[in-house]
Amino acid sequence: MTDTATFSKSSIPTSSKWNIGLWVAQVVLALLYVMAVYMHGFMSPAELAAMGAVWAETSPLWIVRFIGLAEFAGVVGLILPALLRIRPELTVYAAAGLLAIQALAIPFHMIRGEFEALPFNLIYVGLAGLIIWGRTRKSVITPRT
Repeated sequence: MTDTATFSKSSIPTSSKWNIGLWVAQVVLALLYVMAVYMHGFMSPAELAAMGAVWAETSPLWIVRFIGLAEFAGVVGLILPALLRIRPELTVYAAAGLLAIQALAIPFHMIRGEFEALPFNLIYVGLAGLIIWGRTRKSVITPRT
């Protein structure tokens, strides 16, 4: 029996169905985060609070904007490296970064009693986890040669 950890990235079998499914997951996650980028990057704290993100009114504005900037970097990293096939492993790192944002957001919302945000956070976690797993195990995008 062969240990999968000994495979190089080029020897991992690629399925077109997995590739399509992972692209769908990447686009869906990117679109969800584009909405978050708009909210954290451009809306006022009062507007965010009116939408249920009460934390934005009590947090410094630079933190809200920094979160938006980090999410924007994740969106770009989720799509462009894989699409251009230039350093496509950065797509996995971007998904891991977006997963880290959620790893911080979930306990933050739980501590504040903002449980209505958790289903969205869990969707983000699921999609990011799927992308990380799929792009490292099921359908690795090979870089341009």
